[in-house]
Amino acid sequence: MSILLSLSPFAVFFALMRLVSPIAGLAGGFAASLLLCLDMRRRGHSVKILEIGSLVLFAALATCTWLTATAWTVARVRLAVDSGLLAIVMVSLAIGRPFTLPYARERVPEALWASPIFFSTNRIISAVWGLAFAVLVAADATAEYVPAVPLWIDVVASVAAFAGAVWFTRVYPEAVRRRFAAPAAGRSG
Repeated sequence: MSILLSLSPFAVFFALMRLVSPIAGLAGGFAASLLLCLDMRRRGHSVKILEIGSLVLFAALATCTWLTATAWTVARVRLAVDSGLLAIVMVSLAIGRPFTLPYARERVPEALWASPIFFSTNRIISAVWGLAFAVLVAADATAEYVPAVPLWIDVVASVAAFAGAVWFTRVYPEAVRRRFAAPAAGRSG
């Protein structure tokens, strides 16, 4: 399973929030998270911290909205969701279990899992995702609380941060492999 698939509940949230309403987005994000978790369990895969965190986040925000009749603005609900996403990533780093570890383990031979380089690479990639989500939170807060800033700045910052994290996730592991393969090749020759 890829990180992007695990982030699909957030895409459902965003689409429904924009097309229908913030509460529809939260409910859709919860439903997509629940279906993703159930499908992973059905297939015998482990449910990862990102999926569990997303499920809890959308359940909590949807329940809170329903109980308190909160009237969300688009920017404020995005700020809440993106802050939750940032919290998931930061908690994973704080407890020493970068959220990217289980995804990397699906693609890397088990013999490398205990390597300090493997762990460090995942910590760096998770931190880059954390930075991207921090940019989203800052852009959302700016859109909500600084009306003089045009909305397109929020959109551009969010897209650039997300695209940058995706790009880094794809490029960095290969750069690490090349960097550590070169000295090993030199020793064997």
